[in-house]
Amino acid sequence: MKPELFKVTPACQAVTEILSRVGDKWTVLVVSYLGNGPMRFNELRRTVTGISQKMLTTTLRSLERDGFVLRTVYPGVPAKVEYQLTDLGCDLLVPVRGLSAWAIANEQRVKNARLQYDAAQNPECAQAAE
Repeated sequence: MKPELFKVTPACQAVTEILSRVGDKWTVLVVSYLGNGPMRFNELRRTVTGISQKMLTTTLRSLERDGFVLRTVYPGVPAKVEYQLTDLGCDLLVPVRGLSAWAIANEQRVKNARLQYDAAQNPECAQAAE
């Protein structure tokens, strides 16, 4: 069964815009972790390995602006701020988890493809590795 032919339509701009927001590395990780339940900023920062405070702030603000994340401030000293997925964010969690499952299931196939490609690009190094 062949997939349908791709056609450029006005909807392509919307798809491109949304994918640029939800398809980056940090968004996928933040949405994945928030899928487990509400989290505080520092909890997210400790959990999402490698993300800087600035990048986490930027990612959370963008997700909040686009309606994927709800930011709740609880009064106190210091104020407690919690982030959680909205209904729209929970909808996004479905394809994000599907993509994660696909990545795990196909990790070795991708590694093998990379090795094969690299060997074809530089046969001398491939022979030396054998």
